[in-house]
Amino acid sequence: MRKSATTLGAVTAALALIAATLAGCGNSEPRNLVDSIRSGSVVLGTKYDQPGLGIRNPDKSVTGFDPSVSTYVVNHMADEMGVPHPKITWKETPSAQRETLIDNGEVDMIAATYSITSARAKRVDFAGPYLINYQGLLVREDDDSIQTLTDLNSGKKLCSVTGSTPAQNVKAQLPSVQLQEYDSYSSCVEALRRGKVDALTTDEVILAGYAAFFPDEFKLVSMSYPKDACVKDALKTAGTPFSTEYYGIGMAKEYPESVAKVNEALKAMMVDGPDGRSPWDNALRDAIGDEEVDSMIARADAPGSRYKFTPNPGDLGFLDSTSTPCPPGLS
Repeated sequence: MRKSATTLGAVTAALALIAATLAGCGNSEPRNLVDSIRSGSVVLGTKYDQPGLGIRNPDKSVTGFDPSVSTYVVNHMADEMGVPHPKITWKETPSAQRETLIDNGEVDMIAATYSITSARAKRVDFAGPYLINYQGLLVREDDDSIQTLTDLNSGKKLCSVTGSTPAQNVKAQLPSVQLQEYDSYSSCVEALRRGKVDALTTDEVILAGYAAFFPDEFKLVSMSYPKDACVKDALKTAGTPFSTEYYGIGMAKEYPESVAKVNEALKAMMVDGPDGRSPWDNALRDAIGDEEVDSMIARADAPGSRYKFTPNPGDLGFLDSTSTPCPPGLS
């Protein structure tokens, strides 16, 4: 009986320890960016594998447009709050894990090519947008056979990442294209360099980052509808971008003050400095190059253009926009 009682006591103690451990794991709370800045230390999420946007260097530093935006935001907020600039710890935030990392309190905020969507906005709050982006094509510099979206229908092999939004867009709108799906954009880039595919599709700014990383090897091609089309019962008129993405900064929903202050910081980042350019503009140019930025500005400024360049932080009205129904007889 004594041995049984001792054994039972040990088991009970072990179960209690496991329960306490599990309870501790479940008590993680979302982080409040404002409080973290006051405490002197923040954890910022970004990508580690996208040249120009967010990449981890051999010395473990993180560079790119998204980290530049994040750094400006937290330092500006610290200045406005009258506290020292916080210590920044970077955390890799893969696309599929972003909402979970915010919910679990593993990051204060995430700027990582994070498109603002209605579905995501149900789980996290977004500041921004801080970048308006469009789906495009990356082709080899010496290949002039792909000038428009419809050129993909001539037996071309197109690469994108399995399960990505660009891949789904292509499947839905260009069913005759030979779409090859890889596990990463870097794999697609290597396939494009070796001539195994003819083009890569994803967000233009990501493609521009790869083009800058491999000078004189690639060029960008815009994707817009060549004629009026009916897409999921919505009208897409000729010249409309194939898809539009608004990049935002994701944070926990519990702290609207943090969201408001991040939007204020983003607006400050877009104010022109003594050189006639804003810190935002300079960061984007450093990330993808003057030529690409100037091309995007010229496209947005062209008469009748359906493209935009300058975002409006704090304005999420695009989430409530409605589509124009397809007229009868349009396929």
